[in-house]
Amino acid sequence: MSKKSTFLTFFAKVKIRGDALSKGKFYITTAIDYPSSNPHLGHAYEKLCADVLARWHRLLGKEVFFLTGTDEHGIKIMRAAEKANMSPQEFVDMQSEKFKELCKLWNISYDRFIRTTEAQHIKIAQEIFKKIYENGDIYLGKYVGKYCPDCETFYTEKDLVNGKCPVHNKPCEIVSEESYFFRLSKYKEKILEYLEKNELSIWPAGKKEEIRNRLKNGLLDLSVSRTSFDWGVPVPINPKHVQYVWVDALINYISGIDYPSERFKRFWPADVHLIGKDIVWHHTVIWWSLLMSANIELPKTVLVHGFIQTAGGEKMSKSKGNVIDPIELAKRYNVDAIRYYLIREIPFGEDGYFSEEKLIERNNTELANDLGNLVNRTLAMIERYFNSTIPSGSLDNALKEKLRLQAIMQHMQNFELHLALAEIMQFVKACNQYINEKEPWKKQGSELADIIYTLAESLRVIALLLHPFIPTSAERIANSLGIKITNFEDIFSGKGLAGNRIEKIGILFEKTKR
Repeated sequence: MSKKSTFLTFFAKVKIRGDALSKGKFYITTAIDYPSSNPHLGHAYEKLCADVLARWHRLLGKEVFFLTGTDEHGIKIMRAAEKANMSPQEFVDMQSEKFKELCKLWNISYDRFIRTTEAQHIKIAQEIFKKIYENGDIYLGKYVGKYCPDCETFYTEKDLVNGKCPVHNKPCEIVSEESYFFRLSKYKEKILEYLEKNELSIWPAGKKEEIRNRLKNGLLDLSVSRTSFDWGVPVPINPKHVQYVWVDALINYISGIDYPSERFKRFWPADVHLIGKDIVWHHTVIWWSLLMSANIELPKTVLVHGFIQTAGGEKMSKSKGNVIDPIELAKRYNVDAIRYYLIREIPFGEDGYFSEEKLIERNNTELANDLGNLVNRTLAMIERYFNSTIPSGSLDNALKEKLRLQAIMQHMQNFELHLALAEIMQFVKACNQYINEKEPWKKQGSELADIIYTLAESLRVIALLLHPFIPTSAERIANSLGIKITNFEDIFSGKGLAGNRIEKIGILFEKTKR
């Protein structure tokens, strides 16, 4: 093998579904957060998962657009603002900044943070409402029903659990008012057809089955306006009404890419709507029906993550008062360690528990001991044996084959983020074992150069693959090797690291005590 060999030849053999290294686009969204109170760990987890996927697709060479933001209308916001002795606008201005702070602290690489009180969003929400009305799918009527203000949702008797909201376990309010209705019932068969034709329309498959089973009970038309409060987007055909907050909120996914501009045409349909499992109905049945009525193509995948639970097995939620503040958490621990722990610990798509003890354990063992020691040992040997310059050498095929790159790629394609990360860390362990077995301190000449070059190239690949998960630490590793993280095509190029000057970076992950 050439003295400047890299992982290029091995990478070229990897086959994954579709043309992953194409110059296409990838549009990913989170649910926009309802800022009636402060962010909790569930908000951070959702943004983290979306960030991992966005960064991964950037590495694949895709043009990525990552949208997140805040959903700022509705009666719950009005009540929270009144309690704080503020106007609704003053209140959401204050609260949205907290969600932006969360994104900054957690290194969330969004491309746009949308707020539904923005003039552009309001304009587009009104345009879509009017378009659906003109298509004959909105009519005036009267609504009487049970309404949960915490989740801004109406429920039928069969939806309630012991007469209470199934999400918040609180009694619902009886609401009776004039309302515009959307002909949701009209789209039942079309939604079922879309579910059948598109394997990944909802992931995981169990969530798709839940929606399919719920649709068997039929669909009622949806109340899409309110007159009992005025904090919302005015209905364009009757300004005495404001839009139902879920209609207003869902439209952010197209207003956030400037519907119907060239940006919209470039990025729509969304490749992934990432949401929690309590709002799958809203993001499938309601959202898809609205899009069908407006003659807009449907998103490709509604990707459903699980909840972070307390030690007692309860969903972490603001209304239950059992939340963990992700902003304070990020001030106590290395953010990359938190990111790593949550992805590594919680099987993606399932519920998981948060434990500071396990966070510290994974930081101290897998990050400090395994990854940190690998980086420090390799850089120290380059400094000691080669005057801080990476030597020219040949890759060790036996170690190279322990990088299960195809498995990593496939796990990411299948939304198995936890399994992809586990595979990467297995290679980290293999590299540490390689050092122990080869004992480079006993070698000289070309044999020593080959070992050190193999380790340097392995670190380059590890930095690249870990970048979506722990971006700051991955960039520190790359910088120590004299390179920048760009994308797979650049990193797996024919240019090796030989001749690069290294820089010592100190301790990558400090060990932590509770």
